[in-house]
Amino acid sequence: MSTYVYAITAADHPVRLEGLRGVGEDGTPPRAVRSGELTAVVGDAPDGLRAKRRDVAAHQAVLERLMTDGAVLPMRFGLVGPDDEQVAAALEENSENYRRRLTELDGCLEFSLKVSRDEDDLLREILRDSTEIRELNEATRDNPGAHGDRVRLGELISREVERRREQEAREITGRLAPAALKTAAGQPLQDTLVNVSFLVGRDGAAAFSEAVHQEAERHSEAYTIRLNGPLPPYSFV
Repeated sequence: MSTYVYAITAADHPVRLEGLRGVGEDGTPPRAVRSGELTAVVGDAPDGLRAKRRDVAAHQAVLERLMTDGAVLPMRFGLVGPDDEQVAAALEENSENYRRRLTELDGCLEFSLKVSRDEDDLLREILRDSTEIRELNEATRDNPGAHGDRVRLGELISREVERRREQEAREITGRLAPAALKTAAGQPLQDTLVNVSFLVGRDGAAAFSEAVHQEAERHSEAYTIRLNGPLPPYSFV
């Protein structure tokens, strides 16, 4: 049977796995595979594994338990190796890199921040600030023959929306970055200004959360700010 990989940690990590349920319908308990100075926490990989809520929760529970006792390199849900022996061989082959990353992430947590803004609010701001866009909008509103001007208006608005989104994302991330150790930009999401993960020291988590709260106070109700965490440091492995 293939081996499901939850995480990598140091060999001296206590790896307390008692009472934990693994992924899959049978929930086979996770176990430790050791090689030199490293340990992989693994389990049996069920056939046809999908990201069901039950299995994602089981994966997360293993990581949360491990994180309470030391540094962890969390694996994304669904990582599978051929067998325990191959997992141990991978630990040995990449030992130096894994140990370095564990040292870097020791005592660290991840927070994920997503910020969105009501599109109508942004468009009103653009019309207020841009004389050219405002005049074109007025000129084309009741003029069915102004096709060329409507195309130009659409292009101007599109460019200005993109410019302002990028600027706001830089400003928000820049104000929060000093409260974190590292940042990692996530994949662009539709209708989302900011999708960024922050690596934060465990002793700085409260200060970072307060910085996000202060950032939220800077913005109107047109903004939605969602902070998720603390999380295993997926984005920094």
